[in-house]
Amino acid sequence: MPRIAPINSAQADSGIQATLAAVKAKIGMVPNLFSTFAQSSAVLNGYLAFSDALAKGVLTAKQREIVALAVAQANDCEYCLSAHTLMGKGAGLTAAGIRKAREGRGETAIDDAIVAFAKAVVAARGQVSDADVAQARSAGLGDGHLVEVIANVAINVMTNYTNNVAHTDIDFPKVDLKLDVAA
Repeated sequence: MPRIAPINSAQADSGIQATLAAVKAKIGMVPNLFSTFAQSSAVLNGYLAFSDALAKGVLTAKQREIVALAVAQANDCEYCLSAHTLMGKGAGLTAAGIRKAREGRGETAIDDAIVAFAKAVVAARGQVSDADVAQARSAGLGDGHLVEVIANVAINVMTNYTNNVAHTDIDFPKVDLKLDVAA
C-alpha cells in the first residue's frame, strides 16, 4: 500500500487533469508515479518538462534507458527497474543489454562509458574522481555527454527516491531487484 497516495485524477484540479490526460494520450496510460507526482503540480510539470528536454539531448533513448536501469538498480527501486525494463525494450535494448545496464555495463564502448560514468556519479553522490572523468573522456564522452549523464542520473534519482519513499504500486510487468533472477 502506498505511503503517498497517487492523486485521483477525477478529484484533481483542472490543470492536473489536463496534464494527466496529455500523458495518457502520449503513452497510453498514466503511470502511478505520475499520479503520485501529481500531488504537487510543480513536481509533475517540472518532471515532465525536464524529461522532455533530456529527450532532445545528445544521449539516445537507448542510452537514457541504460542510465535509468543502472540508477534504479543502484537505488533498489523496483518500480523504476520494472518501468525502465519495459521502456528499455521499446528503445531497442535486448534482454542481455538490460542485464548489462543493471550490472553497470554497456554493449558498446560508448554505452559502457556512459553507464560506468553514471554508476560512478551515483556511487560517489556526484563526488567523482578525476580518474572517472578522464576515463569517460578517453572513451569518447564530451562535456555535453557528461552533463547529460549527470542530468539523467538526477532525474532518475528523483523518481527512484519518490517511489522508494511513496511505496508506489508497480503498474508495469514486475522485475525483481535481484540480478540472479532473469530480467
